[in-house]
Parts: sequence; C-alpha cells; structure tokens
Amino acid sequence: MTFVDVDGVLIPFRARSTGVRRFGSGVGDAVDGFGNPLLDRLDPADGGRLLALPGELVWASTWMAEANEVVAPRLGLPVLAVVDWPDDDEELGRGVHWKTVRLARWAAGRAFVWLDDEITDADRRWVAAHHSQPALLHRVDPCLGLVDADLAAVRRWLEKQEATG
Repeated sequence: MTFVDVDGVLIPFRARSTGVRRFGSGVGDAVDGFGNPLLDRLDPADGGRLLALPGELVWASTWMAEANEVVAPRLGLPVLAVVDWPDDDEELGRGVHWKTVRLARWAAGRAFVWLDDEITDADRRWVAAHHSQPALLHRVDPCLGLVDADLAAVRRWLEKQEATG
C-alpha cells in the first residue's frame, strides 16, 4: 500500500520545467475551473508512474475526496481510497507529523509506503516503534515534486517487500 500526498508531492511548490505538458490553455492561465492555479503543475505522467508501482494507492492528503474529483482525472488515475483525517488534535510526540498515527492505523498491521513532503526522522522513529510491519516513509522534495528517483526508491522497497513477504 502506498499513501500519496498531493501538495508538495504531485503539485510541487515550484513550477515544473517547460518539458512537462500543462493542463491550462496557455501561459496566461491564472486558474482552471476549480479555482486552483497550481493544478497546472501536475505532471500527467505521474498517474501512470504511480499505477506501475506494486500494490494499492491511497490518497493521504488534505484534498481528501477532492483528490479523486480534481487530481485523479488529470493524472489518469482511477478513484482511490481516501484517508479521512480526524478533527481531533491528538497529542503526538515531539515533531511527529499529524498524519503519522492515522496512516499507521489505516495500514492496520500491513507494510506501507508514505510519499509526503513533510516527513521527518521523528515520523520514522514513531512508525518504527509503533507499527509492527515494515514501512517506508519517503520524503519528496516539495520544490521538485515527485521525480524518477523517488519512484525508483519506492519501487525497489516494494519489490523487496514482495520478495520477502
């Protein structure tokens, strides 16, 4: 199972290189029909690259259901499961991201990958101490978004899990 964040992972904070096909009609586009000017930063190839990974993809983003409505169609992804975030402010250990505990619970004792731009060593330590199965918490550079090196690292890890599992 691979948890995928949107902002900073699929929508980098910096505009992508000019080699990436954009969704807007031209350079002057400020926003699309969804009112988000950053959707132009999505790389349509990311959908196929994510689908090529072994296992299930799950949205782990504050976009929640809108990830299926707005992001998935632009990437050619099917409707994916969505992690619902609780409204409570559960007290976590120092530096642990607010998503960490919920994702470990969602994985329910299964191995998982988490692609996010806000992962830290505190999250890795928390998961190692509280999750019984292997987990790869892979930080994506939010300025670049998801790149080939990220996907290669995830693929290697997932294939290793399949081989040992």
